[in-house]
Amino acid sequence: MSQTATLAADAPVRTEHFDVVIVGAGISGVGAAYHLQQQCPQKSFVVLEGMESFGGTWLFHKYPGVRSDSDLYTFGYRFKPWTGAPIATADEILKYMGEVIDENDLDQHIRYSHHIDAADWSEADRQWTVTATNTASGQRFQFTCNFLWMCQGYYKFDKGYTPEWPDMDTYKGLLIHPMEWSDEVDYKGKKVLCIGSGATTATVVPAIAADCDHVTVLQRSPTYFWTGRNANEVADMLRELEVDETWIHEIVRRKILHDQEMVTRLSFDAPELVRDELLNNVKSLLPEGYDMTHFTPKYRPWQQRLAFVPDGDLFAGITAGKASMVTDEIETFTETGVVTKGGVVIDADIIISATGFNLSVLGDIPFSLDGVPVDFADTVTWRGMMFTGVPNLLWVFGYFRASWTLRADLIGDLVCRLLTTMDGKGATKVVPALREAEDAGMEVGPWMDPSNFNPGYLMRSMHLLPKAGDKPEWRHTQDYWNERQFLPAEDFSDGCLRFS
Repeated sequence: MSQTATLAADAPVRTEHFDVVIVGAGISGVGAAYHLQQQCPQKSFVVLEGMESFGGTWLFHKYPGVRSDSDLYTFGYRFKPWTGAPIATADEILKYMGEVIDENDLDQHIRYSHHIDAADWSEADRQWTVTATNTASGQRFQFTCNFLWMCQGYYKFDKGYTPEWPDMDTYKGLLIHPMEWSDEVDYKGKKVLCIGSGATTATVVPAIAADCDHVTVLQRSPTYFWTGRNANEVADMLRELEVDETWIHEIVRRKILHDQEMVTRLSFDAPELVRDELLNNVKSLLPEGYDMTHFTPKYRPWQQRLAFVPDGDLFAGITAGKASMVTDEIETFTETGVVTKGGVVIDADIIISATGFNLSVLGDIPFSLDGVPVDFADTVTWRGMMFTGVPNLLWVFGYFRASWTLRADLIGDLVCRLLTTMDGKGATKVVPALREAEDAGMEVGPWMDPSNFNPGYLMRSMHLLPKAGDKPEWRHTQDYWNERQFLPAEDFSDGCLRFS
């Protein structure tokens, strides 16, 4: 830290008050700011962002080919038409978000480079005090607010997840996690090993394969992939007919969501049918006689997130001989690469550990109630967004089987209605609480049922997350197609939320 920043840190803490503090200027936080400005224009608010600009995930990641794995007609906001290809690059998403900020004059509300140090609720004052540090200047701030809207995402930016394999320290080449990527990584003409089988692997491998000597993908277990043209025929047809982009956006969203609902329902009702369709799709893009065990998972479709491969680019690299798959576990690292438990020796100049990330529960911010620390694992979630005993606090946690932003938009509406309801009641506090009669003896379990959805990052950190009940009110159903019906109709009168 510079001398200027050090001196600033010793200066008096500056305090400001807002009706609402939004944490994070990623896809959720920018959407929250838009909804709040449109639906509750009388509310004052500020958006606190730890990085130097907006974008969150799309600003942070620098690895080759970084792109969405959801279509932008549904990952984009419902209020801002998307006009590009369905699967977008990080730069395209940042441009889109920047347009939302500019068109709605949201930049005046965003404070960048503000790291949140702590948040404490005062019962006497009925408000949160959020302590933050400007990482550029060292200046410390306190923001008091009546409502705290957490939009900071769900994984740690400081360090990705890399397992501890035997003898990793003996490897002489470059071992790097995609979250640590920089422009200094030179993979041209190199032998590269990419460990992992998820969406990051499906992005990195086709982006670097042409320039590498060869890329080997080593996976412990396969992932379901689906593929298609990075285009939308309905959107293209409507544009030829010169239909307004706002109409196109809404029509295409509805069509995509209708199709996704059918596939999601089928993955539960007829998993073998969905499995065969996915595998046949991949098989058609690989060389004849290719060993499909590398693309045949042991779990049913949608028990983990499906990874979309636009235009089949991952499979094109395999067909061209620039990429290959190995399905096995690592026995040990060597000076030149790894040896698998099956005895396969893989030498590599660069090893990419595309092995996932570490979960962050509400930004890992120390929360307290009148100075008493909050352990969210001791709470029960209301609708996967608020928590028993914790007042005036809401966390945006999106969907896994549908685009994250679909839920961010739904929650934006709900928060604005909740704030309006509080004003109408003259309430300064709203807190979820189990109902004495209806919820007596309710079974309480983990945030997510592992038989329903079980990616590694969630299983590793489930003990840190709030608990869930066996009723829809007390869990995150992950069902957009039901939530889009009942969340807008939520009237807050069933006793789960207590106003005072």
